[in-house]
Amino acid sequence: MRILIVEDEKHLAEAVAQVLKKNNYTVDLAHDGEYGLDCAISAIYDFIILDIMLPKIDGITILKEIRKHGISVPVVLLTAKGETEDTVNGLDSGADDYIAKPFKSEELLARLRALNRRKGELIQDGTLTYGDINIYPNSLELFCGNKSYKLTLKEFQLLELLINMRGMVVSKNTIIEKLWGYDGEAEDNNVEVYISFLRKKLSHIKSETSIHTMRGVGYVLRSQGDKHV
Repeated sequence: MRILIVEDEKHLAEAVAQVLKKNNYTVDLAHDGEYGLDCAISAIYDFIILDIMLPKIDGITILKEIRKHGISVPVVLLTAKGETEDTVNGLDSGADDYIAKPFKSEELLARLRALNRRKGELIQDGTLTYGDINIYPNSLELFCGNKSYKLTLKEFQLLELLINMRGMVVSKNTIIEKLWGYDGEAEDNNVEVYISFLRKKLSHIKSETSIHTMRGVGYVLRSQGDKHV
């Protein structure tokens, strides 16, 4: 999953980013509200961690703008301890949760997992599941029954994206933006290579879940239990 952190305290932003990266999230940083808003409205993020007090554009204004653009990505606000008015204003403006600074990294990770559960994407222990396969974010392992295969981070992120789309077709452009960022240098053939890797690993563990190519459109993950297989 790709997370945007909009925080002007650079040491805090870097520290949070390192924790998230260790937990296999992809992280982008913005240190002022103007750049943060530009990133946020790109709609490539699965979560946004947003400070309220920012230079150029404040966090509440950013939040209102992204909701005005129809972007429903979960937003966790970073608030100063005891600033109840800011917290209430943020929640009323479309934030999904808040966390008061200073905070422990375990608390932030728990809140992100809770937001995932609300979206119905994770089962209780944090495993992502679809059809007959499970993938484990912490170990980057793919399981089908008692068979398993280790995934690279990019393979995991791609399979995670396909699972989260729940049978919807995902275009190559969307995959590139989600995995490499909207200013990344990846091309269509990078996507094709990772799709090939995943297909081989799904075949190796004898999974009935497979990646279908929709020519000229993109890719879709399907299992034997799906209606359109």
